[in-house]
Amino acid sequence: MGVTLNDSVAPKTTAYLRCSAGDCGTTLDLHERALACPKCGELLEAVIGPDHVDARELKRRWLERRLSYAPHNASGVWRFREFLPGDYPQHAIVTLAEGNVPLVPGRKAAEWAGVKRLWFKHLGWNPTGSFKDLGMTAGMTEAKFIGAKAVACASTGNTAASLAAYAARAGLTGRVYLPAGQASANKLAQALDFGAEIVQIEGSFDDALETLLGKSDPELYFLNSINPFRIEGQKTAMFELLEQLGWDPPDYLVVPGGNLGNSSAFGKAFRELKQYGLIDRIPRIVIVQAAGANPLARMWSSGAKQLLAVEKPETVATAIRIGNPRSWKKAVNAVTLSGGLVMDVTDEEIGDAKSMIGRDGIGCEPASATTLAGIRKLAATGQIDREATIAAVLTGHALKDTDYIIEAHGPKTRRKREPESATVAVQ
Repeated sequence: MGVTLNDSVAPKTTAYLRCSAGDCGTTLDLHERALACPKCGELLEAVIGPDHVDARELKRRWLERRLSYAPHNASGVWRFREFLPGDYPQHAIVTLAEGNVPLVPGRKAAEWAGVKRLWFKHLGWNPTGSFKDLGMTAGMTEAKFIGAKAVACASTGNTAASLAAYAARAGLTGRVYLPAGQASANKLAQALDFGAEIVQIEGSFDDALETLLGKSDPELYFLNSINPFRIEGQKTAMFELLEQLGWDPPDYLVVPGGNLGNSSAFGKAFRELKQYGLIDRIPRIVIVQAAGANPLARMWSSGAKQLLAVEKPETVATAIRIGNPRSWKKAVNAVTLSGGLVMDVTDEEIGDAKSMIGRDGIGCEPASATTLAGIRKLAATGQIDREATIAAVLTGHALKDTDYIIEAHGPKTRRKREPESATVAVQ
């Protein structure tokens, strides 16, 4: 029997969906099955407003919940539920005890990058091995709550694995759309193991997403990061990060950039935490993309106002091999609000950074290593203070793409044969 805590909260005064375009103002019911504004077509976001926030009391309550084994408290997402949409009954929450991942100092990595204070927030140490679980627990809970029978996503692999696991947990049919031949075998194996239906699409992730969004099945609930409930779950990673830092925000938060849902979520987290007095300043958000899949970095460096998609994205960092990120406007808002920037790094730089993260005994998939590669590049050019406190987000586990690791270390993995004349001495 888990510890039971008296942690009742005041009801939320606001909980609804709103168009993310600042000049639109369209609002919808919280549980409306919509992904985009019916008026202007922009993505939606959830508006969450606790009735009253006592910052000190709330921080104490969140920390105290870690003493409880009740599922809604053991989850590193749902223990921050005052800032999550939907007053779901405890039994309705679909959870695998996600979150609660450590913040690990990067010692060798910091020295290699030329900085003094570097922390890795490793979201790859979630149940299915990636940050996607944080958003999936919230999205899947909403799907089940509104009576969905089947859930679906387009994916480069991590979302597929996460959706499959949480759909199995919820008792729903899971369906994943993957770019044929491009998803890591490790990630595909996860989706298969959890019982998802696999649909392989010729082309890129963007083609897979277009195919999925073209479906008109009313029974199908979409769970890509354009779903606002996914963003709400993912933002809690920053609540936990700040808790681990004693609510003293880092100077920089560095995050990989793919479909840009994470960047959007983290910006939203910082905005809400500052609005309600839980932090006094917002870290500068740095988004790092792979050079072969860098539409936002190109837009940022050119000063353009609209995103120009990369038609054929290509990078070894398959998790962020996305040429037309749907959450780019939200991500730009997050970077602009924080005074941050967007950049890119080459596949070679990603490989070098990944190897160095491994030397710290941490490990990650290639997409995660863009963060360290970006930090080194910024430090070398004087764009980042070497004395600054830097938190780098690692989004996927090292075992997510073992083919990359084996290939990168090819000569070291060849089996050595003993000379035929060799003998074994028996003592």
